[in-house]
Amino acid sequence: MNAPTTRRLTVAQALVEFLAHQYTERDGRQHRLINACWGIFGHGNVAGIGQALLESGAAMPYLQGRNEQAMVHAAVGYARQCDRLSAHAVTTSIGPGATNLVTGAALATVNRLPVLLLPGDVFATRAADPVLQQLEVPSAGDVSVNDALRPVSRYFDRVTRPEALIPAALQAMRVLADPVDTGAVTLALPQDVQAEAYDWPAEFFADRVWRVPRPAPEPGALADAVHALRTARRPLLIAGGGVHHSEAEDALRAFAEATGVPVASTQAGKGSLRHDHPADVGGIGHTGTATADALAREADLVLGVGTRYTDFTTASSTLFEAPGVRFVNLNIASFDSHKMGATALVADARAGLEALTDALAGHRVDAAYEAGYRAAKEEWERRVDAAYAAQDETARPSQTQVLGALDALVDDTDVIVNAAGSLPGDLHKLWRARSRRQYHLEYGYSCMGYEIPAAIGVRMAAPDRPVWALVGDGTYLMNPTEIVTAVQEGIAINLVLFQNHGYASIGGLSAQTGGERFGTAYRFRAGDGTYTGEPLPVDLAANAASLGMEVIRAGTVGELRAALAKARGANRPTCVYVETETADTVPGAPEAQAWWDVPVAETATRPAAVAARQAYDRHAAGRRRHL
Repeated sequence: MNAPTTRRLTVAQALVEFLAHQYTERDGRQHRLINACWGIFGHGNVAGIGQALLESGAAMPYLQGRNEQAMVHAAVGYARQCDRLSAHAVTTSIGPGATNLVTGAALATVNRLPVLLLPGDVFATRAADPVLQQLEVPSAGDVSVNDALRPVSRYFDRVTRPEALIPAALQAMRVLADPVDTGAVTLALPQDVQAEAYDWPAEFFADRVWRVPRPAPEPGALADAVHALRTARRPLLIAGGGVHHSEAEDALRAFAEATGVPVASTQAGKGSLRHDHPADVGGIGHTGTATADALAREADLVLGVGTRYTDFTTASSTLFEAPGVRFVNLNIASFDSHKMGATALVADARAGLEALTDALAGHRVDAAYEAGYRAAKEEWERRVDAAYAAQDETARPSQTQVLGALDALVDDTDVIVNAAGSLPGDLHKLWRARSRRQYHLEYGYSCMGYEIPAAIGVRMAAPDRPVWALVGDGTYLMNPTEIVTAVQEGIAINLVLFQNHGYASIGGLSAQTGGERFGTAYRFRAGDGTYTGEPLPVDLAANAASLGMEVIRAGTVGELRAALAKARGANRPTCVYVETETADTVPGAPEAQAWWDVPVAETATRPAAVAARQAYDRHAAGRRRHL
């Protein structure tokens, strides 16, 4: 008897079953491409995708979130921990459920991380028009709020007919699995079409493998890059997130050990080398180390590997000062490889590094150059020790002392997650990354509210690794709701909640740019519009406990050490709450080692802004274009 050639399913049922049969493959290892689907149900997806997920059972696990943006963050954390080889889907209702996806989608696309978005949409047939939550555009009948997702998606399609799902779904998988084009992928699903039945070809549901390539560098470009490296006297390698995505850490280490070229790292690339490797000189750019930034200023050749050269990395185009500095960019994306007027080496990071190492056989930097950066690295490590040190175990800790206590506790298996505030700067300069995926900083979009849901995604991808979400009070207030998800699902993340009663990072920036910390404090407001010195009576520890977390309050350095150790051994979601001294009162992390361009008012009456503009003009004079 012949197998049936078609299957009658609804559009939603067909999509869910299709997703369950998609795989990626790299280096001979297969991975499920869409491993689960997050969802919050409402009209627009409850009777379509919701019903289909119910029928699918274990074939497509369902995860219940509390905030649509946070669900995307959790999915992104999962995908990054999986080296972009596995991802999650996210389904929402129409209206606010769909528009809440926009920030998460932008974050995913900026960071080149795959996530599949399945927002409900208004009736394709317009049988009910307008429906609840529908945006009516008098000049365009085919527009819905989901169109807001177009500019932040790498691929967008609206499935207005059942048969249109086949090409749309295949294109969606192609983009999700593509290391160059990946990011947020949106399939907008009108609620009537989701429930419509169709006779699907059986081939649509067959296992499909999307191979993730490792393209090798073109021989001519490789020869140019090798010549540039051989003739350089002061080369510097910048490791970006592409090193991790390619699993190229071993190839990078082999290159560094063979050539002696020092390795600095972006926020996304930190941990590409272990912190104690002799060639690792730490973070680069505005939040970088003095060692890496001094090398960047003197470098005559910069080899960028998997980096996008954001303004924090280049210190807003002021960092690379040597008059004849040249760039070689090894990147799988042609768009990024041509930045900075570079010799473009378009290739997979691992394949490219291996090719460079082989072609440079016998070549090594000058011994004096190597000895110099190693000595500078040792000096910087002494500054890290000083920032971490606590002289009084009974005193309230500073932010850097909290990091020092955590540094003393963790091992290679721990993962720290952060995204916004003053913590990224301290972490980039100070954290001693011990393993390839220990340092999880989302600094492409630097999105407040990312950390807690992303930690859930990381823990799902790496259930045996302790995962720490490091969150300031401002970030916590943005998006604490996924604590409930962690409790419900039994996902044992650790939250370190820093309370310094205000937006400390942006407050410092405001002070530097003449804004005098306006609108950045959590304080009582007086009748004249000024703020008193008294903090608001807000108890964020009690809030975390009310959402189901076990909370440990730490008032001193000694209590903090004990609290962190207890949290690390816990088998349920646990929060360590610590009120920190501010940077104004306690010596903390070393100051920024390079500039960041935040324009200051060109004309002003207040002295702080006038002085800030004068400083701005001095720094801005050092900007240059690399052509």
